[in-house]
Amino acid sequence: MQAEIELVEVADAETATRLRFLGSPSVRVDGRDVELGADARSDFVLSCRVYRSERGLAGHPEADWIRDALSEATA
Repeated sequence: MQAEIELVEVADAETATRLRFLGSPSVRVDGRDVELGADARSDFVLSCRVYRSERGLAGHPEADWIRDALSEATA
């Protein structure tokens, strides 16, 4: 199976709300955010995103989260 990557521009707050955008960067697999618990969030914003993990704060999601989401999507 060939993966498809789509970059989505979120240009304003209205679009952020419509797309349920949690900030940049956001990574979704099959429409679901790779961060656990992100589905329950409602703070949709046009801003930078900070991720909290066991290693502390980061400006990107953990690679394990992405791998897990991809594995789950192909199972």
